[in-house]
Amino acid sequence: MLIVLVGAIPEYHMDQEELPKNPEELASHVHFADNFTSIVTEWCLIKQEAYKVSMASSLYFAGLLIGNITFGPLSDKLGRKPVYLTGLFFDVILGYISAFAPSYRIFAMSRLGVGIMNGGTALVSFVLTQEYVGKSFWALTGSLANMTFAVGIAFYAVLGYCIRDWRTLTFVSNSPGAFFFLLSYLLPESPRWLHSQGAVEKAEAIMHYIACGNGKEGLRIKLKPLGGSEKSQVSAPGVLNLVTHPVLRWRTIILMYVWYVCSLVYYGLTLNAAELKGNLYLNIALYGLVEVPACPLCIYFIEKPWAGRRKTTSAFLIFAGFACILTMFLSERSGLFWNPMLLALSGKLAISAAFNTVYIYTSELYPTVIRNAGLGVCSMTCRLGGILAPFVPTMKSISPSVPFVVFGISGLSAGFLDLLLPETLNRPITENLQDLQASET
Repeated sequence: MLIVLVGAIPEYHMDQEELPKNPEELASHVHFADNFTSIVTEWCLIKQEAYKVSMASSLYFAGLLIGNITFGPLSDKLGRKPVYLTGLFFDVILGYISAFAPSYRIFAMSRLGVGIMNGGTALVSFVLTQEYVGKSFWALTGSLANMTFAVGIAFYAVLGYCIRDWRTLTFVSNSPGAFFFLLSYLLPESPRWLHSQGAVEKAEAIMHYIACGNGKEGLRIKLKPLGGSEKSQVSAPGVLNLVTHPVLRWRTIILMYVWYVCSLVYYGLTLNAAELKGNLYLNIALYGLVEVPACPLCIYFIEKPWAGRRKTTSAFLIFAGFACILTMFLSERSGLFWNPMLLALSGKLAISAAFNTVYIYTSELYPTVIRNAGLGVCSMTCRLGGILAPFVPTMKSISPSVPFVVFGISGLSAGFLDLLLPETLNRPITENLQDLQASET
């Protein structure tokens, strides 16, 4: 969300009609309104230089892609906590570099670095959160974790309204990361990951620590060693198993496309807030707050036997697709309840709910020994959608309805394709590839 505010274009006028070809000369003839600053006002990113704003955003999403590819397998091999702490540390450092960047090039490269660390850290922290609790709580913890993202967008809009200097805004919005980095040292390692690695005693110790925190000091925890764990295999499962294993291959192909569409539509609609009429900060806040109801909706539907994970994800994707497509048939004066803004917000709510559900659903479709690798590969295609998302709103130059047609068709196709995946509600979590194979026979 940083680029939506720090890349915003204020009103400006030029003191000559002829457009200078040299960027330095262009800057001397442009006069921006002084209601806020951004990288646009700092480095005069207008006219032929305007593409650099979308480029900085795309570099961030490219970083997310790299982070998802690398951090997932690393945390499967080295553990969740050390990889998470390392990523968060460098995420904070690179965030401060963005705030003090002396040139656009350094700013853009720092956004790439932040994307790498942010993407990897977010992935690992989500899995770590899920593995602290039993499967019956995964819907709740997953939804709450994703709801904080929605609240963060709305809070960021308020922060942007109060802080109009882009460097100060970047510095302040990055600072909570330093606080959470220190707090994260108190977190234990994932007991589920330790168990999958054969470290049964360490897993028992952490689970006893968690039980004491829940007021169950007298609870005696004894875990059984996993049969066929990595320690007894010729080689530990890795990313290649997602291709070579027949069950995982089919699931991964479908999930990759679903994640790609979720990201494309989600970030495309979010970034499109800057293109909408009205107050920039109010639009961003609305696009964040509209996601909050997605949390209770997901918790309700995915736990119902008649809906479950699969049908819920599919329904939200299809609804988001229809909501986006319908906007092309409505004008700005269509009325209070049938106008493009309301439908766009409805689409954002639906795709947020789908994004929320697919995180939980994907976690349950992959065994523990390869869960982070699976999530990493799915997130990789998710970030491809994020890379393309900043450029979709600019397709309004072709026709105002084109961006929503792209979002609509993508949502519909992903929704129907998702129905080919198996349901995971009330089914045990598989720990290794043997369990997965046994569950399919």
